[in-house]
Amino acid sequence: MNAKTKTLDYSWQQSNQRYLMKALIQVREALEAKIKGEYFELENIPEEEFRGDDVSALKNLCHVFDLSNFERNILLLCAGIELDGSLASLCGAVMGDTQRNYPTFSLALTVFTGANWGALTPEASLRKWRLIEIGAGHGLTTSPLRIDERILHYLAGVSHLDERLLDIVQPIKTQEYLVHSHEQLAQQIAKMWLQSSSDINLLPAVNLCGEDIASKRSIAAAACGELNLKLYVMAGDDIPSNSSELNLLMRLWEREYILSNCALLLECDEVENVDANRESAIARFTERLNSPVIISSYERRRQRQRLLLSFDIHKPTSIEQRHIWENALGSDADNLNGQVEALVSQFNLNAPAIYAASKSAIGYLAANHQNTEIEAPILGKILWDSCRDRARQRLDDLAQRIPPAATWDDLVLPPAQSDILRDIVAHVRQRAKVYETWGFGGKSGRGLGISALFAGASGTGKTTAAEVMAGELRLDLYRIDLSSVVSKYIGETEKNLRRVFDAAEAGGAILLFDEADALFGKRSEVKDSHDRHANIEVSYLLQRMESYRGLAILTTNLKNALDQAFLRRLRFVVQFPFPDTNQRAEIWRRVFPKDTPTQGLDVNKLARLSVAGGNIRNIALSAAFIAADAGEVVQMKHLLEAAKTEYVKLEKPLTDTEVKGWV
Repeated sequence: MNAKTKTLDYSWQQSNQRYLMKALIQVREALEAKIKGEYFELENIPEEEFRGDDVSALKNLCHVFDLSNFERNILLLCAGIELDGSLASLCGAVMGDTQRNYPTFSLALTVFTGANWGALTPEASLRKWRLIEIGAGHGLTTSPLRIDERILHYLAGVSHLDERLLDIVQPIKTQEYLVHSHEQLAQQIAKMWLQSSSDINLLPAVNLCGEDIASKRSIAAAACGELNLKLYVMAGDDIPSNSSELNLLMRLWEREYILSNCALLLECDEVENVDANRESAIARFTERLNSPVIISSYERRRQRQRLLLSFDIHKPTSIEQRHIWENALGSDADNLNGQVEALVSQFNLNAPAIYAASKSAIGYLAANHQNTEIEAPILGKILWDSCRDRARQRLDDLAQRIPPAATWDDLVLPPAQSDILRDIVAHVRQRAKVYETWGFGGKSGRGLGISALFAGASGTGKTTAAEVMAGELRLDLYRIDLSSVVSKYIGETEKNLRRVFDAAEAGGAILLFDEADALFGKRSEVKDSHDRHANIEVSYLLQRMESYRGLAILTTNLKNALDQAFLRRLRFVVQFPFPDTNQRAEIWRRVFPKDTPTQGLDVNKLARLSVAGGNIRNIALSAAFIAADAGEVVQMKHLLEAAKTEYVKLEKPLTDTEVKGWV
């Protein structure tokens, strides 16, 4: 705000203060005249001090709430008690009782001309808009009256949010950067509201749908900015279910809209729709709220009586994301030698996330590479890791992240299986080039997801293989617990799966659906509604896997239990065999870290143990603890003891043939 604007604001403030004092003087004169038994009629004071189109807060308040002169005088009387302490004694004198030194409807009916009993009703403006509050008393006309604090400050020229709204609504500022597609949508919303503004009852509510909360906030702020509306945000969970509290909230917000020309963004993205009371309260609030309202939700909300216009909000397009990166990085973008393309092809981020990732990476480099020229590969690596941090924030709440510690050297598989795994890595790494640059993605939107099935007994390396690929691709790996995803409520399983996939889209993380047999077993013939519902769940998962921009892996111990129709829709199927003697010997050679002290270990003898790689690692780790506790290096005797424990866990006997000649 420049100096000239400050001067104008201060000039209005002074003029408004003087005008209010003149009005209160008339109230004092009316009280004094009544005490003397004289007649006095309050007059409208000319607003000669105001410039241009400016008017006093009092005049504007009377206009927007359609107050009569009598109602105006009651409001001034209540304001005068707060601003001029001497008026209290005059009230007591008029009523002939010094203890009744406060405003009442009875006092107003006695003192002011043009008295109207209708002004006292709940539907009249003073009480409807809660401009005044009625205190405890023995009757309507004799109970104390008090001006609402928000209204008192407004009359004094100080505009601020109502104290009762401060804890549940917060202002939103217009975002500095809005992509073209989102800007067009914001203008469309503003135009639609503008065309409907002639009748507030016809003003439709707007529903912004999708998982990108930041973009929805930016669009809402831009739309309101087009109409000079101040935007505030409220969480759906803060909507009270109690009717009286809900009615009060609606009235306070409608009053705020009238006073401050503001709109409300109601964020219901995190509201659990299984809470019927909460859903009912939100529906009543949005249906009856007589002000501009935008509802942000994960899924489209059902239209009731009020017209509801829904828009699906997507992340910025690849071209828009590229422009955001270039704008965020400035001159550094030119030095990245195409690495911005790699970021855009892998990460699907909105504008705030891209700016945050850029700021974080540049700040880190500035702190750790002072006075040295930063090479493009270093900046690209830091940006990549920064993007991973941003992309994983929502997914961390929905699945278990597994830090990839395994490498190709830790994976012992036949050449055929190893080659398939490397092919999967190549498909993920070259996805953008083949689909976008070479045009395969334009042929059809179906089947572009990279999906794989890892089949094999427990411990044969399925999870390790996923770790290896995640490390090779420098991507996050998440294990999804299907027991927490599958729901007995119809439609809930699909919603849970959608949340996982939508959250993963931001970073193209590798999704590992472990022990998938429970959901993806042989699909039965449709005999009842439960069979039909189970088939819908499977079909939905297949559809999301086919459209997912990253890699989705299913693991199973029983490949033959899966429906062949399901297998045909997977791009890769990798059978993890139970390791033979030679493969087990190779696993034993690699299982001990180089810093682990060993003595006299015979991998050929150890390979006689008929166990998978996961069990081999358990035995090696347990033997290391046994040896460390004994103050010795790892030897065959320690492995024998550990093997016995592992076989007990597996509920299988440890034969003499397997351990012959160990000690």
